[in-house]
Amino acid sequence: MANTGNGAAEIGVIGGSGFYSFLDDVTEIQVDTPYGPPSDSVFLGELAGRRVAFLPRHGRGHHLPPHRINYRANLWALRSVGVRQVLGPCAVGGLRPEYGPGTLLVPDQLVDRTKSRAQTYFDGLPLPDGSVPNVVHVSLADPYCPTGREVALAAARGKGWEAVDGGTLVVIEGPRFSTRAESVWHRSQGWSVVGMTGHPEASLARELELCYTSLNLVTDLDAGAETGEGVSHEDVLRVFAANVDRLRDVLFDAVAALPSNEARDCPCGGALGGMDPGFVMP
Repeated sequence: MANTGNGAAEIGVIGGSGFYSFLDDVTEIQVDTPYGPPSDSVFLGELAGRRVAFLPRHGRGHHLPPHRINYRANLWALRSVGVRQVLGPCAVGGLRPEYGPGTLLVPDQLVDRTKSRAQTYFDGLPLPDGSVPNVVHVSLADPYCPTGREVALAAARGKGWEAVDGGTLVVIEGPRFSTRAESVWHRSQGWSVVGMTGHPEASLARELELCYTSLNLVTDLDAGAETGEGVSHEDVLRVFAANVDRLRDVLFDAVAALPSNEARDCPCGGALGGMDPGFVMP
């Protein structure tokens, strides 16, 4: 396994395997983590003068369903190559009629309705090096980086794509889609979109003091927001394919506009408040 050390990249993108094909001089590396292997290799390259690490969330070929993604290994692997700011695009269902297919939403809130995912590094279990994580409680009141959100919204606007500023992403276990009753309940709570992969990425990033920004591409109206036959996997893939070029352009402009790691002034980099995590951060 490659040992790149810090500094190989500064910005990470967790998303589709096709994004990294547009980088210059891509280097594929495998990264070891105390939590097992990440979803795939990390792909390092340069974009707009920035060193970027791409990680296919579902692996090449999309072989990992949402509930089997090793989220802890993914975030750990990105930090271990120097990443301190992460962009996490994902496909979601709209819970309101006005959030139809093709809508881009940059959420400011998150609701966790998953069931079986390892979602913390502070589980008290010994790591392979013998260190034991301490009991640490990290605030997730505002789960997304405020700077990253501003940058993402400006990047979309610059491409003529007026993104929805704020809203709540509710994350379900998957891989099945919601029933109509579940969807209606999600909407009745005032939540905006529903997906399967935005958690625990945000909370794990916070525990590693990483900036994390979610970009939600609406591919369908969820079952309770429309009266047809309900969402299908084919519909999701079709709408995503129709919008992937726009999303990629927004992501690339956002990468270029993010501050340097040294210039970060958001709360994300001090999320632990000086508390000892009990292990050495990668």
